[in-house]
Amino acid sequence: MSPSSAAGKFNVVKCTSAPTATAGAVNLGPGTPVRPTSILVVGATGTLGRQVVRRALDEGYDVRCLVRPRPAPADFLRDWGATVVNADLSKPETIPATLVGIHTIIDCATGRPEEPIKTVDWEGKVALIQCAKAMGIQKYVFFSIHNCDKHPEVPLMEIKYCTEKFLHDSGLNHIIIRLCGFMQGLIGQYAVPILEEKSVWGTDAPTRIAYMDTQDIARLTFIALRNETINGKLLTFAGPRAWTTQEVITLCERLAGQDANVTTVPVTVLRFTRQLTRFFEWTNDVADRLAFSEVLTSDIVFSTPMNDTYQLLGVEAKEIVTLEKYLQDYFTNILKKLKDLKAQSKQTDIYF
Repeated sequence: MSPSSAAGKFNVVKCTSAPTATAGAVNLGPGTPVRPTSILVVGATGTLGRQVVRRALDEGYDVRCLVRPRPAPADFLRDWGATVVNADLSKPETIPATLVGIHTIIDCATGRPEEPIKTVDWEGKVALIQCAKAMGIQKYVFFSIHNCDKHPEVPLMEIKYCTEKFLHDSGLNHIIIRLCGFMQGLIGQYAVPILEEKSVWGTDAPTRIAYMDTQDIARLTFIALRNETINGKLLTFAGPRAWTTQEVITLCERLAGQDANVTTVPVTVLRFTRQLTRFFEWTNDVADRLAFSEVLTSDIVFSTPMNDTYQLLGVEAKEIVTLEKYLQDYFTNILKKLKDLKAQSKQTDIYF
């Protein structure tokens, strides 16, 4: 599939042509060599992006982070030792300056919930890839979604798949990594509400997701980055086991030592809501995201065998954190902190 055919493939989000903002860019040709350790992380403030930054710094890389201008600057990235540059994928003219002196781009970015999906995840990514090609970037690592090629009815998944094809056809040296789910996302979704005795939202679907710790994802990513035999390959990273929503909730209940207040949303309600929002232009993006939610709450398994991938990367399965271990560490730490705070509050009580 050519870049132009990938752009025209969209029938849901109607991306009929690729952005042309960087069409006038020229290949700069031979110049001052860039260090292989110089990387640009796009989406560095996100759940995965920040772990990629931390891992890169720990391994001695010279890390530059592309972040949008914001009222609250990403000071924590500077505190860690990274360089922060302001740019916006929805404004292609801001991209070229961020790529000067960069060897490798690691693309963890995705659009914000309030944005139209195609603005960043398609138009912005196409502009970034075009600019990377024009400026001679040596390698591009792109994070995608597992099974995105099997769900063209979901705009976000279709965009991810078409971006994979666009990157492949660009001629850039690249690695594509498809992901299933992040363990970190389960903290706010299940662990915290259970501890605070608030409602936990779930569905009645038997979907199973092989969640993975983003620290493991970052570690495996840099192993792949250093392995030249993986250039041009498509990898899928999945956790050791696929879990249903109810199994995750039950695990959290056991570790928290208290029951969850579960509110179940039938999948039929999600389907109805998606169709309803399609009637209004201003809710189209909501409908797009509900389409993705509907896939995540259907009878699908988001997982894949990892034995071949472990062998390719030279790692062992026992090195990968399980969900039980991840949540056990979280609840142990948070319950200890709560116990300490309770003890401190008793010590400061004043009695008359």
